[in-house]
Amino acid sequence: MGSFLLVLAVVLVVAALVFGVVALISGEDPGLSNAEPDSRALPLPNDRPLGESDLADVRFDTGIRGYRMEQVDRALRRTAYDLGYKEEMIGVLEAEVVALREGRLEEADLLRQARESAAPSTGFSGAAADELAAARAGEVEIEAEAAVDAEVEAEAEVDESPRTRG
Repeated sequence: MGSFLLVLAVVLVVAALVFGVVALISGEDPGLSNAEPDSRALPLPNDRPLGESDLADVRFDTGIRGYRMEQVDRALRRTAYDLGYKEEMIGVLEAEVVALREGRLEEADLLRQARESAAPSTGFSGAAADELAAARAGEVEIEAEAAVDAEVEAEAEVDESPRTRG
């Protein structure tokens, strides 16, 4: 009985291999097709700085092989930018506080002016203006990166196109 099961397993493996080779040679197997987005994506907001709830609520479209890489990459770039901007702003604010504590009012005033001038005029002031500036700068950076990605893809398509010799 044991040898029968072994022979049956070998026959099934050989049949699967033969089927696979025949399918590849005949070219009837279309391969993986592009998966359509499931339209459940909930992207990060572009009109304000990110908050904890934004990262908890973000959703990506799924395909056959997982999440849409373009959406995930965009969200990671935006999150990294916001974190970097906030770290930079914290550093400026800490330097401003140190200057005020040490009585260097002129230096503190320069730091405050530089911080306020970096934020566009929105009708907001203080932290709200800083957060809005971070959100807008992140949006611009993401758009610039998307343009660069499109340019690289266009160059790759040109390189892959058949070349004619004259």
